[in-house]
Amino acid sequence: MPAALLDTNAVSDLMRDHPQVKARIGKHADPIATSVVVVGEIRYGLDRLPAGKKRTDLEARAQSILASLRIEPLTEQIANAYGRLKASLESQGLNLDENDLWIAATAMTHGNLLVSRDQIFSQIPGLQVEDWSV
Repeated sequence: MPAALLDTNAVSDLMRDHPQVKARIGKHADPIATSVVVVGEIRYGLDRLPAGKKRTDLEARAQSILASLRIEPLTEQIANAYGRLKASLESQGLNLDENDLWIAATAMTHGNLLVSRDQIFSQIPGLQVEDWSV
């Protein structure tokens, strides 16, 4: 089983103590990572919340979870994969969100299984995707 790369919704599931996602992570022998792009999306979501206990609690959960994951940076190799992927998908009439393209390019570059609930990823040839929330 390849190493797993968590999409934003998988990290969010962990922040909410989703039982299936936690169980799958516990059984996954290989390293688990996420993308620096996911870190940005999580930060954006947190910063949109009003100040208060809920935000403080979620920030603490996010910090704890992200500290336990390898955070994959964007590299020139990933940038090249992103460009090729975006051009290829556009030629097929598929337009993905920019951040999703960066996350997919990261997973593909590292040969990772992408863990996500987003069905759009299943349309990317060569990308291994699993939904661990079911």
